[in-house]
Amino acid sequence: MHRREFLAAGAAATAAGLAGCRSMFRTRSARSPPLVEDRPDAVYVPTHVEGMEMVGTSTAGDYRVALTYSFPHRFWTIDIDQRNKIEIQGSDSIHLMTTIWDPETMTVVPNNAVSTTVRRDGESLFSGRNLWPMISQNMSVHAGDNVALDGDGTYEVDIEVGPVSARTTGAFQDRFTEVGSATFTLDFQRSTLEDISFERLRDRQGELGAVDPMQMEMVPVARLPEPADMPGTHLGTAESGDARFVVLRTDPPEGVETEGDADSYLAISPRTPYNRYPLPLMALSARLTRGPDELFATSLQQTFDPDLGYHYGIAADPQDGDDLAIVVDSVPQLARHEGYEMAFLEFEDMDLTLSA
Repeated sequence: MHRREFLAAGAAATAAGLAGCRSMFRTRSARSPPLVEDRPDAVYVPTHVEGMEMVGTSTAGDYRVALTYSFPHRFWTIDIDQRNKIEIQGSDSIHLMTTIWDPETMTVVPNNAVSTTVRRDGESLFSGRNLWPMISQNMSVHAGDNVALDGDGTYEVDIEVGPVSARTTGAFQDRFTEVGSATFTLDFQRSTLEDISFERLRDRQGELGAVDPMQMEMVPVARLPEPADMPGTHLGTAESGDARFVVLRTDPPEGVETEGDADSYLAISPRTPYNRYPLPLMALSARLTRGPDELFATSLQQTFDPDLGYHYGIAADPQDGDDLAIVVDSVPQLARHEGYEMAFLEFEDMDLTLSA
């Protein structure tokens, strides 16, 4: 090849490569619009909503697992009480997500021990990595991460779900204690990814509020009932950090040991505003007083129950007129999608006079 031909060929190749990069850049930029300036320290409407592609569902021990994916996402992880932004990398192909639930009650199981391995032709591309426990406005509680694939083709995705870290009660007692695993076949095509729905929310972005939960026929969404529809007696609701803390008195669920004269159970059910999503993986303590007498001052136990959902509880006998102080000792250790990253980080102590 003559030097002129070589240079011409090189220039053409470079132009083609840059065109491909520009195409990818335009695609990524379009899927990640600029963040809203002066975002409130609260739940707000994000810049956009998007759909997802279903890979499939499978049984994994006590669990049912759904594997889905969408465009690569920016998201924020939480380290103790510090927020860390995870940017989209040039190698990221998809945002891989799992939803885990109990097939008997269709209750989503918050779990911080979900790992995955992605293989192609026997070669591991994403090996044994823990997915982030996450919360998003359209999917609620799930686990996910951005993943780099090696172009279009067929991939094997292994999902391993560990035991639930919370105490399990009621019909969940002695369940979710073993590791479950499932393998999915992911037939990935870039064209399929590009066909996933995407909608900008220019007229609402940055406003206080949230988008509606995604409607999925095959997969449940973690969502708590209104306080009046929960078991037992609603004693009040406290607010802090833009979260709602619903206080309930119920009969002790099976699996809760009562002590002394306590024959009831105090449950605190934290949830997001607007969509009532649970806020797991946090640490709460409480102090209950009746007049001059302190009835208890202690940490509450993370508990997962089919009727009360994921909550924080203790065997106790709260009564009308009692004063309850609630302290968030550790914020929810959940990665957040856009719209949740500014909330649930700074909590004032809460004081509530109980009333049935």
